[in-house]
Amino acid sequence: MVIPISLVFLVFAVAIASVDCNFEGDALYAWKTKLVDPNGVLQSWDPNLVNPCTWYHVTCNGDNSVTRVDLGNAGLSGILVPQLGALSNLQYLEVYGNNISGVIQTVIGNLTTLISLDLYQNHLSGIIPSSLGNLVSLRFLRLNSNKLSGVIPAELLQLVRLGHLMILNVSDNQLVGSVHRTNTRKFAVTTIIQDPRAQK
Repeated sequence: MVIPISLVFLVFAVAIASVDCNFEGDALYAWKTKLVDPNGVLQSWDPNLVNPCTWYHVTCNGDNSVTRVDLGNAGLSGILVPQLGALSNLQYLEVYGNNISGVIQTVIGNLTTLISLDLYQNHLSGIIPSSLGNLVSLRFLRLNSNKLSGVIPAELLQLVRLGHLMILNVSDNQLVGSVHRTNTRKFAVTTIIQDPRAQK
């Protein structure tokens, strides 16, 4: 029996899509293993499923690729893991109001389709990685109410200058330095919220 070549390509395409989706599921499951989940909000995160699109708090696009992770006020503690950098189509990462500690992983800067990154009201420490300046689609970045230190990276402020970033909230941290209004071209409207207690 001769198998039509179009059918071979279709099976091959489906296999590739399944591998990609499983890869994203593996990345999210790797994160789950580093989280303490007293309320069971991640109970549906089963690595044996074909893809993570049926998991609660996860949204996918038409290609079954993860575009949203909504875990705000979920009572979670633990860390952010490097594997999150594998979610190449992620647009919204909402992890505010938890007890997440550790650092903001540099690989978050690989998520160039991110529109909103909300990590506020956690226990994150260390510096704001300069790789966040790679997030050219980012409109909302809320890192307030953590334990972040150092300065706001120039690479991140460049997103403000380009007019992409609309909200940048870094208040209630341990940051130093100051931010000045430099929007002389008047093409961007950006709100930068920095802790007024920041050292000059």
